[in-house]
Amino acid sequence: MAANTIPLHKFRNIGIIAHIDAGKTTTTERILYYTGTIHRMGNIDDGNTTMDWMPQEQERGITITAAATTCFWKDHRINIIDTPGHVDFTIEVERSLKVLDGAVIVLCACSGVQPQTETVYRQADKYHVPRIAFINKIDRMGADFDRVIEEMKERFGSNAAGIVFPDGAEDHFKGLVDIINEQYIAYKDKDGMEFDRLPLPDAFKDRVKAYRHQLIECLGEVDDEMMDVFLHGKEPTKEQLMNAMRRAVIGCKFIPVLTGTALRNRGVQLLLDAIVDFLPSPLDIPPMKAHDPDNPQEVIERKADDENESPLALVFKIASDPYVGKIFFTRVYAGKFLPGKLYLNSSNGKKEKISKIVVMHSNKQEIVSCACAGEIVALVGLKESKSGDTLCAEDKPAVLEGLKPPEPVVSLAIEPKTKADQDKMGMVLRKFLDEDPSLRVKFDQETSQTIISGMGELHLEIIVDRMKRENNLEANVGRPEVAYKEAITRKVTGVVGQHISQTGGRGKYGYVVIDVEPAEKTGAGIVFVDKIKGGAIPREFIKPVKEGIAMGAANGVLAGYPVTDLIVTLVDGKYHDVDSDEMSFQLAGKQAIKEALRRAGSVFQEPIMALEVVVPEEHIGKITGDLNTRRAKITEQGHRGKMKTARADVPLAEMFGYASDMRSLTQGRASFSMEPSYYAQVPKMISEKIIGARQDFVAKVS
Repeated sequence: MAANTIPLHKFRNIGIIAHIDAGKTTTTERILYYTGTIHRMGNIDDGNTTMDWMPQEQERGITITAAATTCFWKDHRINIIDTPGHVDFTIEVERSLKVLDGAVIVLCACSGVQPQTETVYRQADKYHVPRIAFINKIDRMGADFDRVIEEMKERFGSNAAGIVFPDGAEDHFKGLVDIINEQYIAYKDKDGMEFDRLPLPDAFKDRVKAYRHQLIECLGEVDDEMMDVFLHGKEPTKEQLMNAMRRAVIGCKFIPVLTGTALRNRGVQLLLDAIVDFLPSPLDIPPMKAHDPDNPQEVIERKADDENESPLALVFKIASDPYVGKIFFTRVYAGKFLPGKLYLNSSNGKKEKISKIVVMHSNKQEIVSCACAGEIVALVGLKESKSGDTLCAEDKPAVLEGLKPPEPVVSLAIEPKTKADQDKMGMVLRKFLDEDPSLRVKFDQETSQTIISGMGELHLEIIVDRMKRENNLEANVGRPEVAYKEAITRKVTGVVGQHISQTGGRGKYGYVVIDVEPAEKTGAGIVFVDKIKGGAIPREFIKPVKEGIAMGAANGVLAGYPVTDLIVTLVDGKYHDVDSDEMSFQLAGKQAIKEALRRAGSVFQEPIMALEVVVPEEHIGKITGDLNTRRAKITEQGHRGKMKTARADVPLAEMFGYASDMRSLTQGRASFSMEPSYYAQVPKMISEKIIGARQDFVAKVS
């Protein structure tokens, strides 16, 4: 079925999101099989799934990069992005959710709501993405459908109710019961391609009645029509129920819950029906809000309309293709984009020409003649664009809100093995930086090393592996280290920075005065405030001052770690008609921030991880005792089935090698997951060790 023959109200742009190992990629694989997009189901264990096409994904059995594909179900076009579940690749989830209209959140029937499930749920909340839930692995030991729904309500605070429930669980799982249609789903073959909808057996009538009552009650809380039905004790028609659910889902007020087992090919067609029935089309979401690049306060709205709206799109991901070079994954919000035409990148003011437009099927491509409102496509030929940039018509500029990448928590020193590879490594790292906004690269002047920083050990391990495989670049790699930050503890005012030089001919003159204070909230970065009055510094020199401050803050005064969470206010300055230039004010800004950091009581901050451990009851004492030696603060203890759970906030510095230590303590019977939570001040004794270690290392390499 040709994509351009399908009306926009039959489009669904969705993501599959979940904790690692919940079964996202297997679920997506089954969706592609039942929609006829592929003709053979791949398997994670065999390393032959359609969506996990990178060698590292196939070897490790995990999703690393968000993959896009298109399929068709009941005359609807479904654009799917399968996202990673591992916390190290959370940027892939973040940027996917930013451009999607709906999401399927996959939960494991045994493990329930896990830490990364909560993270992706919060990300979906942040972007107001409507979602439905699929409780997978209902045939596994410890599976409990009702318990997982209760966990969704407790952990998410979500208004959720089942619309499908299982006949049995674990080894006794037999089939599914459709609550809305009051039918029993009996599968006829192993592949799950054929099934019968049978009249509801008497044994299930009471359970269906209870689930329907719960469903109507949940909908009554958020929908006026269902409230009226519920209060008057009436029985809603199927049409009333379906319409109320669609309204509530699109309004992010309700989550319908389905179940099944993707690996055993059960429940996926019902999930596809729910995607079509309940998740929004591009026409159901509010018009996209952008702003005028010349007047950021002016809000511009663009509707999902090909013919009457000016083109507007967001580049949300860049990937490298061995045949065509860079491809730019793009969500089109309004208007129409054509190959061969010039468009404006309103984020940087550069003009871009699209040479080719393709629709992606994992890592395969289908060339199309245009990209219309509501579509997710890949553009070829762009030169100046990066993730988070906006493309629009030259005569009607508008800028969409870009992506804010998370702060890295782990660093690694890398050096090319040969001199010849030095330039090559710079090119390769620039390519990775284009693709991955959560990666950071800097050159340490004191140690002459290149430092890469990212979201975790696995994240950086994959980067190094890709350097070797994709670019034949061997590197010496240091051991992972915590990405500490420096912050200030008090406000300082009237700090002067100056760059004055006279060596014959034209001189150099830049003079600035700044106030510096700690930011109230963590994660604020460096906030620059311009309070120059009366032309004390000409406008063209303000930006260089800001750049100099950013350069100075990149290496703190304690041990060279980047400085964060401070407000820098430019309050005064002086200039010379002849000798002042941009470089002079940049250097003056850099000098001012260095002096301010020395006076403002700099301290170290370290990443604190949110940790969850699942362990047999007999080993919980050993685990909590071990965590206490790691400076952990245990925040919650509970149980999940027959297992005990413990949640804690623990410094990342104490968690290297934790997996093997945990195996030793529990005979390999425990599991854990952790994700970055916040930054906190490092205790004084540990700060002194960090400074000492840094000084020793610099002395050694000098």
